[in-house]
Amino acid sequence: MIKVNDNIILQDWELSENFTRSSGPGGQNVNKVATAVELRFEAARSPALTGPVKARLRRIAGRKWTGEGAIVIRAEGTRSQARNREIAEQRLVEMIRQALIAPKRRIATKPTLGSKRRRLDAKTRRSQVKALRGRISED
Repeated sequence: MIKVNDNIILQDWELSENFTRSSGPGGQNVNKVATAVELRFEAARSPALTGPVKARLRRIAGRKWTGEGAIVIRAEGTRSQARNREIAEQRLVEMIRQALIAPKRRIATKPTLGSKRRRLDAKTRRSQVKALRGRISED
């Protein structure tokens, strides 16, 4: 069970862990002990997350999102299996917290009268400079 915040708690049935040999640090131990953790979270079936949160989570997860709607996070940075497990859980929680933040809706604004005038004045000045670059008549 993982607590994301006061309202969202991920149940054990939504999570599964798989341990494999790590390619990271560990010396000769790396060939004997399965320290790498592959954490799988069934995001699409999770009752703790709402539809919009799941949609944002899918975009945030990117390639970590599988075709079945699960998020797979692999952690193999340390020699300890327990520490790798903590790191994978922290990454998942951070990803979910990021998805919980709804983006602000953009409010369309109009340019001010002063900014319109400044833009048109600059265009006029620029066109005059370019007009002066033309051929000089013999008159």
